[in-house]
Amino acid sequence: MTELAIVLVLIAAFGHATWNYLAKKACGGTAFIWLFAALSALLYFPLAVWIIVVQKPVIGWQQLGFMLGSAAMHTLYFSLLDKGYRIGDLSVIYPLARGTGPMLSTIAAIVVLGEHPSALALAGTVLIGLGIVVITGNPLKLTEPAARRPMVFAILCGTVIAGYTLSDKLAVSTFLIPPLLLDWSANLGRVFLLTPYALKNWGNVKNQWASHKIEVISVAILCPLAYILVLTAMVFSPVSYIAPAREISILIGTVMGARLLAEGNMKIRAAGASAMVIGLGALSIG
Repeated sequence: MTELAIVLVLIAAFGHATWNYLAKKACGGTAFIWLFAALSALLYFPLAVWIIVVQKPVIGWQQLGFMLGSAAMHTLYFSLLDKGYRIGDLSVIYPLARGTGPMLSTIAAIVVLGEHPSALALAGTVLIGLGIVVITGNPLKLTEPAARRPMVFAILCGTVIAGYTLSDKLAVSTFLIPPLLLDWSANLGRVFLLTPYALKNWGNVKNQWASHKIEVISVAILCPLAYILVLTAMVFSPVSYIAPAREISILIGTVMGARLLAEGNMKIRAAGASAMVIGLGALSIG
């Protein structure tokens, strides 16, 4: 991975952790998701038009299919993430959501595809699993529905992350969709998908704007920016390097939740997050 790719991924990691922190603060549900998606589509519209006019990318049926698929997967991702944040801590949901995708992909490759990962990759998978156990605190509490529900949303979210990471990698590297245009189309698609809800619950949308205007604007800027930087790095770097490297945001988000949101258990959760980051690194190398 080049120095430029490392810089892009690190900036993206800070931006990603920050917008998740702000989304957790707001916990605004579907109305909040629609608001920042609509604002993102509006703010990045001039850049999207500029790319279409200047770069003249080929947008055929295959490209449109990837763009629509990205919109659908990201809509599901944001919905699951919001539900997790509404009932769980940032310092638990965020690392679990970010870390379970690669772990589940490795397990699926062994069980379904019959692959044989290296010892280092298997050690990385075990480290991620241990990190999850540490972050959750007392594993016996997972027998309680109230403690288990946030974990379920986080793991489902991680599964969706694994799906759209691979799909979007193909979109930007094989089908040559410009990263900003791919992300912008995903935001626009999310607006269309959620507009029926927004119109039916316009009062809730107005309340979210009045209560969380700063969060909406910040997430609208940072969320696309963080992912555009990652997609840009994917254009000239293998996804097997980019995906694990960007997960340094796990540590940043865990610290933000434990300190800024006073969720507590900082040392334990930071230790669990660190194990997950090391495990992700081992997966990429192995």
